[in-house]
Amino acid sequence: MTRAQKFTLGVLSIIACALWLAVFYFVPQWYQGWSQQPLGPTLVSPTQFQLPATSVASPITILPTLTAPPNAVFETQTPVPPFLSCNNNLPTMTVLAIGTDVRPDEHRTGLADFMRAVRVDFQGQRVTALEFPRDLWVQIPGFEYNQKLNTAYAYGGPEQGPSLLSTTLYENFGLHVDHYMVANMTLFAEVVDALGGLDIIIPPGGIDGRTSTDRSERLIFPEGLQHLSGEQALTLARLRNISVFERAKNQNLVMCALRKKVESPEVILQLPTIINSFMNNIQTDLTPDQISQLACLGTQMPRDNILFAAFPRELFHSAETYDSALKQDVFIWDVDFDQLRRYVSDFQAGTWPSASSSEASESEAGTCE
Repeated sequence: MTRAQKFTLGVLSIIACALWLAVFYFVPQWYQGWSQQPLGPTLVSPTQFQLPATSVASPITILPTLTAPPNAVFETQTPVPPFLSCNNNLPTMTVLAIGTDVRPDEHRTGLADFMRAVRVDFQGQRVTALEFPRDLWVQIPGFEYNQKLNTAYAYGGPEQGPSLLSTTLYENFGLHVDHYMVANMTLFAEVVDALGGLDIIIPPGGIDGRTSTDRSERLIFPEGLQHLSGEQALTLARLRNISVFERAKNQNLVMCALRKKVESPEVILQLPTIINSFMNNIQTDLTPDQISQLACLGTQMPRDNILFAAFPRELFHSAETYDSALKQDVFIWDVDFDQLRRYVSDFQAGTWPSASSSEASESEAGTCE
């Protein structure tokens, strides 16, 4: 071996040692710091949240002129975290799941089309999702006039929308939110397509979502087992010609089918496409470590430990009121907020609803079984 070859070999050996040092010492330290950083703007405590003065002064001009879509928090170069063992001793967490009505060609924040408080009990290995109807007439902090609940996210925009919505839920119903996750409708359809579609059993009689102005066949879902594409599943979940309670049941059908699909082994091969679907479509203040623990819980939890809940429908009565922002009468739900507060309090305590109790049927609760 020549002197030049020995020198080259020595240099390569030093480089190799440096790389090994980086991998075994610096990378774990870097990952530990990265995995505990929120992926998006964090929630502001309801007692500390304040909107900019310009937002409070003129809410009417804010709603139609929102310009920014939810921030992208998943980047193409974001490393995939290593496998983490499940930690079932974590405290109970409440995540506010928000689905916006943003569409691919619309560059605005949009209204909150879907709002569910998701209580995650790691120790009991149970997840309960409580739906909040978007047509509740609420006081939004910082605004002079009452508005529909689904406008709170829009008024706050992509940076403060989650905090304003969670503060609104706290002020009106006493709900305490730890974290949030916002997704637009594009994400849902893309994820379902990446999974190869969903198999959903439509209840007897089928579902007819046609209206007087839209008689399209795409709104008809025959009873029995149906294989739906992402767009079809999204259409089923968003049918508007039925009550919000029936709409929630349709959404539960879709979410249960999605859960079942994700459990299938072949999904592993589709993970790159699924991850790519999250690009520009999701915003959350969860950390990578928390997301890993949630995913880990999902692999261990029985299906009947996922419970979808809704407030008893007999509490709600159709009504109309004048919207000072839109300057017209709008549909709202007339309901006793004190009663809803009691249900929310029991929901957060983990005592309501129970899938095995008679109260579950009264509250429109259901599982994925």
